[in-house]
Amino acid sequence: MRILVIEDEVRLSEFVKRGLAEQTFAVDVANDGPSGLDFALTYDYDAIILDLMLPGMHGGSILRKLRAAKKDVPVLVLTARNTLSDKVEHLELGADDYLTKPFAIVELVARIKALVRRSAGPRAAVLRVADLELDRMSQQARRGTQRIELTAKEYALLEYLMSNTGRVLTRSMIIEHVWDQSFDGITNIVDVYIAHLRSKIDAGHSKKLLRTMRGSGYTLRDAEGEDE
Repeated sequence: MRILVIEDEVRLSEFVKRGLAEQTFAVDVANDGPSGLDFALTYDYDAIILDLMLPGMHGGSILRKLRAAKKDVPVLVLTARNTLSDKVEHLELGADDYLTKPFAIVELVARIKALVRRSAGPRAAVLRVADLELDRMSQQARRGTQRIELTAKEYALLEYLMSNTGRVLTRSMIIEHVWDQSFDGITNIVDVYIAHLRSKIDAGHSKKLLRTMRGSGYTLRDAEGEDE
C-alpha cells in the first residue's frame, strides 16, 4: 500500500515515513503544499497524511482541491490546532480523520490502517492461494506447515500479489504499490525481489504458484502449467 505524507517539518516527515515503512507501506513525502497537491493528483494513494500549515499552499486548500477533483482517497489531517471549530471545518471539507500534534507514531499508524481498511471495504484477515497462507494481522506467511521468513519489502510484495490472485501485475504496477517515489525505475529491483520471493514460497514444492508472464509481468495463481 502507498501513502503520501505532506508535511513541511522534514524531521517529522522522515519520522512518520520510517514508522509507516516499518509497517510495509510505501511512502512518498512532499514538504510543501504545491508539490503535495501535484503528487496527490498525479498518483493513486491508499491514504494521505496532510499537515495544514504548509509553505506555498494551506492544507485546507489542498483538501478542497482534492475533493473538487473527485479524489476520494482517505485523508488524515495533522495540525497543532485542536479546537472543535478547526476539527469541524476540515471534516466538512472532506477530511476523514484528524490528529493533533504532538502525537505517538503508533497512534498515527493505527489510524492510517483503520482508514485504509474502511476505504477498501471488508478485507480478509488471512489470504490463501493453494497451500500458501498470509496472515495480515501477524504478518506471517506459511506454505503448508512451513513458516516463511520475509523481509518487510518481501511481505509487501507478497501481500500485493495475493490480494490480486490470478491477475497479471506489471512491473510498473508493482513499483507503484510496493516502492515509493524515490525508486529508480532503471534498475531491475522488481525482478530481484520476485526471484527472492519465488525461492522462498516455491522452492521444494512441485506446484509453483508465482509465475512470470513474459512481456507482461507476474502473477500468483493456483494453476498447473509453465510460465508464459
